[in-house]
Amino acid sequence: MPTFTAFTTLRGQERAHALGAALEELDPTPSGVGVFEIEDGSGLWEVGGYFDAAPDEVALALLSAAHEAETFAVSELPEVDWVAKVRRELSPVAAGRFFVYGSHDADKVPQGAEALLIEAAMAFGTGHHGTTQGCLEALDQLASEGVVGRSVLDLGCGTAVLAMAAARIWPGTVLASDIDEVAVEVARANVAANGLDGRVRCLQAEGFDHPELRAAAPFDLIFANILKGPLIDLAPEVTRNLVSGGHAILSGILNDQADEVIAVYQELGNNIVRRDEFGEWTTTTIRKSV
Repeated sequence: MPTFTAFTTLRGQERAHALGAALEELDPTPSGVGVFEIEDGSGLWEVGGYFDAAPDEVALALLSAAHEAETFAVSELPEVDWVAKVRRELSPVAAGRFFVYGSHDADKVPQGAEALLIEAAMAFGTGHHGTTQGCLEALDQLASEGVVGRSVLDLGCGTAVLAMAAARIWPGTVLASDIDEVAVEVARANVAANGLDGRVRCLQAEGFDHPELRAAAPFDLIFANILKGPLIDLAPEVTRNLVSGGHAILSGILNDQADEVIAVYQELGNNIVRRDEFGEWTTTTIRKSV
């Protein structure tokens, strides 16, 4: 079955979300709609939709004009077995003591490694992205220094690979939360596949707005592998929800955005413990002042 995409850009978060909501009402109805801030400092937002049938380009033109957006770019995607393609092109990733792999590479798991099974179909947070790899390296470093996280939160968990990594090496239950319902379902499937049911609990939540998160706080460690905007917006809550001397591992930050994000957390009384670049992405570990 052919798949069509339609993407545009515009300025302003409120207008972008309004356009996304309007896009969902088109006929034919899109099978999925996404609204994302373009993290390049331009202030632009991207709005896109996926369609099983060719979208109505006249209706798209009217929508873009009404919301002061650029003209939608419509494309037909070729029929590709994306899972098979990703399996061919993604090799396992070693990050410190952790080894992230797909089931097709089960024979490559090194003896003694903390193995994390993430299937290729669940691409975001597989460990191949520099942000996830950076977080795993930072976790490995903390553990090597004797840090033990007894209360851990993976905020914006995606596949929950970071939550599972913490559960592999530390006692207690790890919480993993995401604003997206599908991400939470994927996270739960990964937790079960890795035999971590009862060790990692996956929740749908916006930020810290969930009774289980409030009950479990403050945390010894918070992972926040999200994006610059949410990292800055959530900085006061991340800091407030850390124990004194607790750590947060922050990523999803382009290298040229790192100074701005770090400055916000330092102003809130956090110290920078570690800062690393993985390709175009920066991962930083902070420690809340005692």
